[in-house]
Amino acid sequence: MFPITGDKSLLKFTGKPLILHQIDGAVKAGLKRFVIIANPENITELKPIVAGIPGIAADFVIQQKPSGMADALLSASSLLAEEPFILVNSNDIFEASAYTQLLSEYHRNSNYSSYITAYPVPNYFPGGYLVLNKDNEISHIVEKPPKGEEPSHLINIVIHLHSQPQKLLQYLADTKSAADDVYERALDQMIQDGLKMKAIIYNGAWQAIKYPWHILDAVDYFLSRLPGRISSTARISDKAVIDGNTVIEDNVRVLEGAVIRGPCYIGRNSIIGNGVLLRNSIIGDDCVVGYGTEVKHSYIGDRCWFHSNYIGDSVIEGDCSFGAGTVLANFRLDEANISMKVGSDELDTDHDKLGAMVGRGCRTGINASIMPGIRVGPNSFVGPHVCLTNDLEANKMALAEPRYRVLSNETKLVESKRKELLRKLAK
Repeated sequence: MFPITGDKSLLKFTGKPLILHQIDGAVKAGLKRFVIIANPENITELKPIVAGIPGIAADFVIQQKPSGMADALLSASSLLAEEPFILVNSNDIFEASAYTQLLSEYHRNSNYSSYITAYPVPNYFPGGYLVLNKDNEISHIVEKPPKGEEPSHLINIVIHLHSQPQKLLQYLADTKSAADDVYERALDQMIQDGLKMKAIIYNGAWQAIKYPWHILDAVDYFLSRLPGRISSTARISDKAVIDGNTVIEDNVRVLEGAVIRGPCYIGRNSIIGNGVLLRNSIIGDDCVVGYGTEVKHSYIGDRCWFHSNYIGDSVIEGDCSFGAGTVLANFRLDEANISMKVGSDELDTDHDKLGAMVGRGCRTGINASIMPGIRVGPNSFVGPHVCLTNDLEANKMALAEPRYRVLSNETKLVESKRKELLRKLAK
């Protein structure tokens, strides 16, 4: 996810953290008891957010090291061993119907050890694939096959109902692997040992946040379900234009000449300045989108400042400030898809329009330009007039070499010679 360093489950969409959106969907399906498996870094933020939700019961477990899903479940084994549970990856976005499908099938036929949500994909996805028989029973799970060697078009998304938790936990404890696939290996071994698993084919909306550009797909998901609403404390100029579903939160100011083309979300206390064009975007709390700025299809975190900028198809974490004239370009001259390097791999983002991914606390100088698909690490500066064509690591400064020269000003000397010539001609 570099340069996005915040916890994914705490990313805010339309005003609230992703984890709350996830719990809302589960509650709609009738679920009321939750076990949150956190880590030492995010527990202090997650606990008060979840504990404050009325009408649910929540237990918290800390997974001390990032050792995969199997280790996470074993960390919570004392809370999970006694009754069936649904396992969910909190970074996957999906509709409440995914829960109701699982629950309906389980109540209709509880003879299966597990019920695994299967999602049909038209193109390759770097995840686990399911092989089914004619009754939609799972015969094999293939984890991350090479592209072109997919055994089916159904991927395994982590919305799993386990009806025999003690058996699952025992298999997890007994399974060993050097890779981060103990959970998937354990499920596959259970199948080979004769435990039956049923695939529940889900055709609703689904979006995983695996890479930073997936945040823009999440923006599309949440904005498409956004009902328009304008707070009574918002102040909107009668010379501004608001078109389409837009949520404008408390104490927002929209100044003269601003144009907002929904769906959009504008967080509390933000200012949308004169001549701003805002399209299909999420703006966080306490932001200033200043004069002459265009923000198109972007995710903007809290406390960001802009002035006379173009922000296209970009993800900007909180506490960033862009100098006048800064441009985040989003379209290649050759119109090809934009790739990003993740680790040693060059990944096609499947986007032909994609701007910058900017970490928390970044600054740009005047007239800085950032090319499509560039990542700027947290707390880094892009100096005036820099055209950034490569990723910038965290805590770095990119500065342009001076190109101008300082010379003596000969203007006065030339002027004195001209006056002397005029005097001679006058004589």
